[in-house]
Amino acid sequence: MSEWSTQHQQPQPAVPVLEEQRLGEILGAVPERGQWRYRPRRVGMVWRSKAFRAGAVISVLALCGLLILSLVREQTGTEGFLVGLGLAVLPVPLLMAAFRWLDRVEPGPWRSLLFSFAWGACAAALVAITANTFAARWIATATADPSSADTLGATVIAPVVEESAKAAAVLLIFLFRRREFSGIVDGIVVAGFTATGFAFTENILYLGNAFGEDQQLGSAGLGSVTAGTFFVRVVMSPFAHPLFTVLTGIGFGIAALSARRHRARRIAVPLLGLALAMGMHALWNGSSTFGRYGFFAVYGAFMVPAFALVTWLAIWSRQRELRTLAAELPAYAAAGWLSPAEPSALSSMRARGMARDVARHWNSGAGRAGGRAAARSVAEYESFATSLAVLRRRARRGAVGPDFAVREQELLHHLWERREVAGPALTYAAGRLGSRPSAPLPAPHQWYGGYNPYLNRAAPPAGFPYQQPPYQQRAYQQPPYHSHPHHPHPYDSPRRQVR
Repeated sequence: MSEWSTQHQQPQPAVPVLEEQRLGEILGAVPERGQWRYRPRRVGMVWRSKAFRAGAVISVLALCGLLILSLVREQTGTEGFLVGLGLAVLPVPLLMAAFRWLDRVEPGPWRSLLFSFAWGACAAALVAITANTFAARWIATATADPSSADTLGATVIAPVVEESAKAAAVLLIFLFRRREFSGIVDGIVVAGFTATGFAFTENILYLGNAFGEDQQLGSAGLGSVTAGTFFVRVVMSPFAHPLFTVLTGIGFGIAALSARRHRARRIAVPLLGLALAMGMHALWNGSSTFGRYGFFAVYGAFMVPAFALVTWLAIWSRQRELRTLAAELPAYAAAGWLSPAEPSALSSMRARGMARDVARHWNSGAGRAGGRAAARSVAEYESFATSLAVLRRRARRGAVGPDFAVREQELLHHLWERREVAGPALTYAAGRLGSRPSAPLPAPHQWYGGYNPYLNRAAPPAGFPYQQPPYQQRAYQQPPYHSHPHHPHPYDSPRRQVR
């Protein structure tokens, strides 16, 4: 059955009606700025404290980093470690930039990406080097054949251990940062950062050992073992480990898109992705046993097409997120939350960038800080609008929990707070890139009646002329600041508790 027919058979979430009374209920029910959460805040136990959990995670990863640093330095020596570190770091910025570009539509927080990279470089690498060494020694003792033990360890043990260790980071983000994991793109990005960190540590080990071997043999230049290792691991196949683990990330991304009632699919698809990652990893490691040209055969006939297919899927998923914005946001524009031109602007990366530049330019009269703050406000507006569209799409598929209304209210509140600068900029960008000519932007003092919220965060003074922006011609009266009575925190109400 097509996606269109499935969506139209399922009940759609109600579109919020933007009336003065309804507006007061929605904006007044949102928690204070310091308490903006998608989940209720649990207190009373030390290990539930956000600071304690962050400190524990950082401490564990730092300890793993020190241990893996000691193990790698012991195997390569100090000089080999430094050479390996200098060469292994070269592909890291390029890979991270590629995955971050893919995540530009709905960018995830850097803390999750840095956690994924640190997990791959420290925790997963420590588990892999310990387990692989132990397994190789046990197989060599049991079979009395060290050469077959190395081959069996590389083709069977290493893929299972390494892919499982890297998949643990994707699983942790999927379970404990569920709001930041909404689809295939998020799975690819998290898995890519994790595998990039793992490959970074592994490359230090391989390049450091190769340098030590060259020191013993007295070889140097392009014919050295170090140059050959660098060419194979950094130039020819920097995407190898990311490609393996991305298959696991795709499985978790499909699980995130699945309805909550499809529990078997949500479990089976990530396991299938992990199995495919292990199989591809085993084929790559075992390519050297297929004969003299086995490595090149696997590389050309399997790795390159697989990489091209995954790259196409990643870009297609990114474009699909933009199409989701164009499909879901018009409902909120019809209700009055957005201007009619904003959905088309938000579904274009070019229009988004132009809107940020326009906001920075039109607020440059307030100083450099005012221009940066305006551009940042537009970027936040774009991010919240994307989250709102993705949330609504998941609601159509039955993939959201009972806190859907609370999360929708919070996102609408974030948009409402930034609408005065983001709305005109996006409307202007849509006009410039569309078929109709765009109207000139008003000056900042015409938007706010002389009040600049980026230089003064306090509420406007009494009698502040709250002028309607030119793009908002609505039937209701726009409420002034502080016109709504205080409502209880939505999580304090028993009806809104998220179980």
